[in-house]
Amino acid sequence: MKPLVISVGDPSGIGPEITLRALSSLRLKRPVLLYGDRGVLTRTARALSQRNRVREGFPPPDSSGGMYAIHLTDLPEAQVRPGTPSLPGARSTLAHLEGAVDIVSRGIGAALVTAPIHKGQLAKVGFEYPGHTEFLAARTGAKSHAMMLAGGRLRVVLASIHVPLARVSSVLTTAGILEKIVLTRDALRQWFGMEDPRIAVLGLNPHAGEGGLFGLEERKIITPAIRRARRRGWAVSGPYPADGFFGRYDPAQVDAVIAMYHDQGLIPLKLLHFRDGVNITLGLPIIRTSPDHGTAYDIAGTGKADATSMREAIRAADRFATASGR
Repeated sequence: MKPLVISVGDPSGIGPEITLRALSSLRLKRPVLLYGDRGVLTRTARALSQRNRVREGFPPPDSSGGMYAIHLTDLPEAQVRPGTPSLPGARSTLAHLEGAVDIVSRGIGAALVTAPIHKGQLAKVGFEYPGHTEFLAARTGAKSHAMMLAGGRLRVVLASIHVPLARVSSVLTTAGILEKIVLTRDALRQWFGMEDPRIAVLGLNPHAGEGGLFGLEERKIITPAIRRARRRGWAVSGPYPADGFFGRYDPAQVDAVIAMYHDQGLIPLKLLHFRDGVNITLGLPIIRTSPDHGTAYDIAGTGKADATSMREAIRAADRFATASGR
């Protein structure tokens, strides 16, 4: 089977720890290929009292399991310490991320799982993107993409991602919202096995605009997108006032929610799935998942990191790869 490919993220953050913790709790039928610094992974395994079960290089074609690793750097401990970001660490992060993406894009890997990166540190070494999602879309040549955050009770897709709140209204378009509906529906059908998924679309303004009293975006932008989707025979509804919708939210009635901006969708998602939420990038030519949290420098190296979200991200990538026949 093709391996799952994992970039272990910022070597000064919790990525190496949660990656090894998560893998130790899983029994996957396919091999795993890690992209990460040799020294960091070795020291992390030692700190976790894990035997070194990682083999060097690519897994053999007939491999049905096991952990393998590609090390593009081998940083001494003095250059990369837990909780202390560094430029050598940022360069290592970027090199391993690029390598992991490219190997999956070439069809050698079944799916990509990315551990947390720190965008501020990466910007210092030439990373020009606001996050993983935008980088992956550019690197793989994706024409459209969307961010889905998912847990067992709630799946949220964002119509706008890393956009200042003051600019959200100006970046929303009817075509863009319809695109997110299409990507969401395709993912729910292909990866989650839903024949006719039900998608709810939120409004932007208080009370979903109150008939135009509090804003016209619902009338001019959001509702036309919903109507176009419904004309295709799809189960799409809205626009709903966000507060009332989540106050009465019933996961038995809705398969995914389209939120207009970052915090509108992610606050309720993290209330329900702070520990086990998974970030899924829609629209890429590859499968990509990640844990729904950051580098957590404050607890890196302490042994306190919770690997639940990383474990679920790996499990989801494996499940999606199988569903896609990869």
